[in-house]
Parts: sequence; structure tokens; C-alpha cells
Amino acid sequence: MKVKRISIISDKAEDFIEVFGDILVRGFHLLALFAIGGTIVWAAFAAFVDMANKGQATIEDILLLFIYLELGAMVGIYFKTNHMPVRFLVYVAITALTRLLIGMINIDHVPDIRIIIITGGILLLAVGALVLRVGSHKYPSGGNSDDADLSDPDNAE
Repeated sequence: MKVKRISIISDKAEDFIEVFGDILVRGFHLLALFAIGGTIVWAAFAAFVDMANKGQATIEDILLLFIYLELGAMVGIYFKTNHMPVRFLVYVAITALTRLLIGMINIDHVPDIRIIIITGGILLLAVGALVLRVGSHKYPSGGNSDDADLSDPDNAE
């Protein structure tokens, strides 16, 4: 009888600790997402102010804003679904390489092996994005297609 009572108390304590741990992890998770999102907004705003102070925006500046947009969208999707859309990271990498390529072409105007390497990297990333898209469509995890990343989790069927 006494052993059974100790076992029940032990189980309840373990359940409490597990729930409390889950609350702490979820709280840290939300705090970190807000911090990352705030940092993205802050950096995008600072970049925009720099463009406004210059009185013009180059294509590199606009691509930088697209990078911030993709990062913000990625944080928003992760916040809503708790799934990291890896394709968004690939899109950010493609945009960053495109920005680098445009910067190199604007400065040098001379054909260089670096241009071939960067365009090859963009091509590999594009193929990787295609493979991720096709793979997630054909083999969805948890019975959801890849489009579930973009849907509202509250209206899921």
C-alpha cells in the first residue's frame, strides 16, 4: 500500500516536472523567435534608412531587403507552424549569391572565374530547391504537403 502511494506521488511529480519543462522550453522558444524577428525588423529598417540617407537604392540594396523579407517570412512561418521551411533558407542563399554576383559585375565588368563559380552555386541551390519542393510534395511528412508551411494552422482540416 505504501509503495503504491509512493509510486503515485512519483508519477505525479514526474508529470508536473514534464509539464513545467515543456512550458519553459516553449517560453524560451517564443522569446527567441521574437528576438530574431525583432532583429530582422531592426536590420531591415537600418538598411532602409541608409538607402534613404544616400538618396538612392541600388539593386544590391533592394536584394538585401528581399533577404530580410525572406528571413522575416521564415520566422513567421516557424512561429505559426513550429516547422522550419528549409526552402526559405535556400531562397535566402540564392538571393545572397545573386546580390554578390551583381556587386561583382558592377565593380569589375571583367569576366572572371568567380562569376562562373557563383552562377554554378546559384544553379545548384535552385536545383536543391526544386528537389526539396518535389520531395516534400511526393513524400509529405505527417500527411501534409509542403503547402502546409504557408497555411494557417488554425484552419487546418
